[in-house]
Amino acid sequence: MRRVIISTIGTSLLTNQINRSSPDEKDWYNQLRDTANLTFKETPKEVQVIIETLKNRATQKLAQISVAQIRSASAELNGVYGLYREELEQGRQDMHWLIATDTAQGRESAKIVEEFLRLKGLNAESYTPKGLSTATTRSFADGIDDLLIQLDKWTEGSENVCFNLVGGFKSLQAYLNTIGMFYANEIIYIFEGAKSEVITIPRLPIKIDESAIEPYKLQLALMAAGSEVNRYEIVGIQEALIFAAEDEVTLSNWGRLIWDKSKNKILSGDLLPFARIKYQDSFMKDYKGTKVEAERVKLQETLAKIAYLLDKSSGDRSALRGDGGVQLETYKNTNIDHFRVTLSLRVSCQILEGNNLLLRYYGTHEHVERSERV
Repeated sequence: MRRVIISTIGTSLLTNQINRSSPDEKDWYNQLRDTANLTFKETPKEVQVIIETLKNRATQKLAQISVAQIRSASAELNGVYGLYREELEQGRQDMHWLIATDTAQGRESAKIVEEFLRLKGLNAESYTPKGLSTATTRSFADGIDDLLIQLDKWTEGSENVCFNLVGGFKSLQAYLNTIGMFYANEIIYIFEGAKSEVITIPRLPIKIDESAIEPYKLQLALMAAGSEVNRYEIVGIQEALIFAAEDEVTLSNWGRLIWDKSKNKILSGDLLPFARIKYQDSFMKDYKGTKVEAERVKLQETLAKIAYLLDKSSGDRSALRGDGGVQLETYKNTNIDHFRVTLSLRVSCQILEGNNLLLRYYGTHEHVERSERV
């Protein structure tokens, strides 16, 4: 069975290549430590040279040494070798995602591991969540938000997901250890020592209390679409689910995780009462006739995005025309608009007084166009 393996990548593979006894390199570790949160452009030229030198050393070393030495040199590869009991050919059908910080050192470390695994015949790709670093709490939180979106894509439809948390930064490991309880079938670590053994933590039977978020489903859907919500609208919500900036709040990392894991049941139910959006009876009929849960969820997520864009633009529908996902257009020789939900699903609509949007029909291109007779 094809597995999806998520591995956290640290920078020890670089720092381990420093020749501590060399006078020319005695300060390299300190220079790397002091620039650990910098992107490539922010990193001083002399440190860029150090990173490139160490990267070349690590690449050459991994190509020349034994499996035991490879496992000793790289915590991340130690986890991969442990997962396959040192027989990497077992994983040629699997997909490895390597999570790096959005820093010069993080990106280069991930590239080393990615190239090594590919040379061994494995499917591997490094991914850098935008802004992910430990420079500030906000940058770290934004990076985790990006990662959560990707995790949904990578693990969708997969029944076998493994989090390899042997390498990487402690702060990232701490988050992914908890996140893994929702996404992974197992989380692996490695015992220290010459004969490293895999420690496997199976998925725990965690159940989200959906009744605790049900009263805030409208606000949660809007925040997931990018909107900020006034604090008074969500009085009583668990503080861990939100990130507050004065009176406006957005979803926290944990809020996004909880929402992503519970939204299907909520969004496949009744249509939410989004501001500036009205439902015509014909639209309600089309929605109720939709039996595929994923289509209902996607529709309501699209409506949340539209409500957010209309609110942000004070009802100006040009915001919908300019959005690459919604792609609002007008049927030729009519005053009826339509927008995209997916590549195959559309909604027809009409602007009412007060810049409210009346939704008319929902379904395939053919169904909507036939219903509008355009």
